[in-house]
Amino acid sequence: MKKEILICGGTGCTSSKSLELLDEMKKLIVEYGLEEKCSAHITGCLGFCEKGPIVKIFPKDTFYTKVQPEDAREIIETDIIKDELVNRLLYKLPGTEEEIPSQDDIPFYKKQLRIALRNCGIINPEVIEEYIGYGGYLALGKCLEEYSREEVIDIIKDSGLRGRGGGGFPTGLKWEFTKNSESDEKYVICNADEGDPGAFMDRSILEGDPHSVIEAMAIAAYVIGAKQGYVYIRAEYPLAIERLGKAIEQAREIGILGDNILGTDFSFNLGMKFGAGAFVCGEETALINSVEGQRGEPNPKPPFPSTSGLYGKPTLINNVETYANIPVIISKGAEWFNSVGTEKSKGTKVFALAGKVNNIGLVEVPMGTTLREILYDIGGGIQKGREFKAVQTGGPSGGCITAEDLDTPIDYDSLVAKGSMMGSGGMIVMDEDNCMVDIAKFYLEFTLDESCGKCTPCRIGNKRLYEILCKISDGKATEEDLDNLEDLSNIIKDTSLCALGQSAPNPVLSTIKSFRKEYEEHVLNHKCPAKICTSLLEYKITDDCIGCTKCAKICPAKCITGAVREVHVIDNTKCIKCGACFNGCPVHAIVKE
Repeated sequence: MKKEILICGGTGCTSSKSLELLDEMKKLIVEYGLEEKCSAHITGCLGFCEKGPIVKIFPKDTFYTKVQPEDAREIIETDIIKDELVNRLLYKLPGTEEEIPSQDDIPFYKKQLRIALRNCGIINPEVIEEYIGYGGYLALGKCLEEYSREEVIDIIKDSGLRGRGGGGFPTGLKWEFTKNSESDEKYVICNADEGDPGAFMDRSILEGDPHSVIEAMAIAAYVIGAKQGYVYIRAEYPLAIERLGKAIEQAREIGILGDNILGTDFSFNLGMKFGAGAFVCGEETALINSVEGQRGEPNPKPPFPSTSGLYGKPTLINNVETYANIPVIISKGAEWFNSVGTEKSKGTKVFALAGKVNNIGLVEVPMGTTLREILYDIGGGIQKGREFKAVQTGGPSGGCITAEDLDTPIDYDSLVAKGSMMGSGGMIVMDEDNCMVDIAKFYLEFTLDESCGKCTPCRIGNKRLYEILCKISDGKATEEDLDNLEDLSNIIKDTSLCALGQSAPNPVLSTIKSFRKEYEEHVLNHKCPAKICTSLLEYKITDDCIGCTKCAKICPAKCITGAVREVHVIDNTKCIKCGACFNGCPVHAIVKE
């Protein structure tokens, strides 16, 4: 049987030379005369980004990790020609070093269920025939030939699919509202303006399976009666733009886009609009303003886009992940999709797992999977064996969830009940070395940079919040500042114009709720328990010092003194707390207090 060498072509792996690896594989296949025996091509992201570049070889489903171009010859000579494993490139289980040859046996993948990411890592995203070969565009054909527009809406409603962009609004209901809006012209928009820190779910879908989004948008256009659609994608996603552009051209060439699609009277065209990377443009009214060429600022709602959106016409907006679920729901049925997940949150959710966890990457799990399962069974636990402290879900709009809620099932309502939210799916793990005041400052600083400034609570209120947090981390705050922090947060939530401002104080409120003692330690005792806040730190040299003089030589403030082979001393009145001595000491004799 002919072997297929699949090489991850996602942004993470391409930045680690996976395209050079592909070129080398193709060259060696010709050099060894193996064209009839094997072939090599790229795929979308396989999710296990920390282990990239990843190579899979079918039909045995062999899974190689961290493969470099110089490893290509050994793979060709050993796996392809001799049909033996290249053991040194197999995934090794941490702790036991057991070699695991197949993807399905690796713990990172065992509890995952790929629906939105179903084709990523399998098909070549640049070849439309491969998408069609895996059942692509059958759902569109089915809708055009077999289902009325109302029947398609019923299927989506029965599936229980809710928007994956953060709000969780029922998708079928949104489609129905837009369809029922009377107008001579309507639009379909895909929100690919993924701006959460650490989130790359939508980018990976567009890079690895762009045709699934095109197919879903065509189905949506048929249902609501639109002839034109746009994918609003941030310009920082060059690979996703390139592959989506190729996919749109291929779809046009074979009659999937354009006039009289698949021989019917349905016509639909699709284009791309590029965003400049403003987080607020993920909000649908700001996005619409940006598509129209105006400043990307939100508008008050109502009216909602389903009645008055792009150019004042009814407009359907869903994000990439939501659309990626549509074709498979049509093909396999609402009941199949409905059987996955919880009572009120159906299907799966893709998360970008990052931070202090061992297995960093993209994971897709059924709704209802617990945080503990994601962090420990899939994520492999906390790095360096440290203690878990919190996980931030929902990006800058979400909140922190602590150890006592690790068994919370992940769904829209459970996360809100814990003071956080699903958001678009960013999940950042923190350990005992993270300062929660510093974390709140990090997210609020992001919001400050990204606020459009249109409404006063967001523009001025968040600035004042940030200033209070700075006072706390500098050891200059009072107990009154702590009260003001909560009061102002609640005012901003209640009075901001759009979701960005309304959710901006969430990281502040959730950290102060769960880690109030840590805030009080900063305010009352001028101490940072995690030893992160620079103004509250002091560096000291212990008796373990061997007097090597290295710390004195690298100190930019020249505040370390001591003779050779004698314990050195730091003058903290001159110390600028840069940490150069702490990081450079060869015997770890310098401590933070």
